[in-house]
Amino acid sequence: MDICMHNWMRPEPIEVTIERLSRLGYDGIEIMGEPRKYDVSSVRAQLDAHNLKCFGAVTIMIAGRDLIHADPYFREMSVRYVKEIVDMVGALGGTIITLVPSEVGKVVAMADPETEWGWAVDGVREIADYTAKYPAIRIGLEPLNRFETNFLNRHDQALKLMEDAGRSNVGVALDAFHINIEEADMYQAIMNTGKHLVDFHVADNNRRACGEGAIDWAKLIQTLKAAGYTGPLTAEFVVPFDRSPLAEKDSDVGTTATEAELKFIRDHGSDLMSDAMYSRHVKNCIDHLRANGA
Repeated sequence: MDICMHNWMRPEPIEVTIERLSRLGYDGIEIMGEPRKYDVSSVRAQLDAHNLKCFGAVTIMIAGRDLIHADPYFREMSVRYVKEIVDMVGALGGTIITLVPSEVGKVVAMADPETEWGWAVDGVREIADYTAKYPAIRIGLEPLNRFETNFLNRHDQALKLMEDAGRSNVGVALDAFHINIEEADMYQAIMNTGKHLVDFHVADNNRRACGEGAIDWAKLIQTLKAAGYTGPLTAEFVVPFDRSPLAEKDSDVGTTATEAELKFIRDHGSDLMSDAMYSRHVKNCIDHLRANGA
């Protein structure tokens, strides 16, 4: 199986990320959904030079990016934002758009369920219709756990939104960390999604790198294969920052971050760490996946 990695979890120059992924044996990247941050031609050249592929991108649903926002201005701007990601992925030769429909961290509704659902269907349809100009690209609707969103938490909800959107280029993206929390049976959720599974994100039950928690990765990978999934395994782990006396000493953060980037990574339960420490987790992840049948 192909193994790639998101890059939103660590604020660093894209060339640093690409070099690390290449050195540690990854097949590619799913690039952070910030199209205005990257020079696409430069990124593609760097990927080619390191024999890596851009598999796609994930939406970064910070405040104001929300397909079910009560203000139509924010809904319109959110659709436009995702369309820019589509163009970026198309230019990079990718095939996946992982779409989180609502703002991450928003757990209070702005309207009744029927109204919000209608807004989501409308937004997904418009994005899907725009994406049709790139025949290879599929959209994967990603459910998150209840502590990160009050909208779309389970695979069956994502399948329903896919069905109601009624577009052939829309499917579902699942994440091992989230389905371990929300699904009664995470393995059955994978089987139920079956041919509609567009992307699969990997982190252990504690959201650390694969093998640093309790998930049975051999069983999970076997289940993905049994479900007919042929797409990549996309690493999306977040290493928690230990502020106790037990913390591993790591004075060299190895990268810089803007105030907004630092807030984003801290909101996701991590912090800056040295390149050596981060690279160790990146290596642990792919080594464990390969050892368990990926």
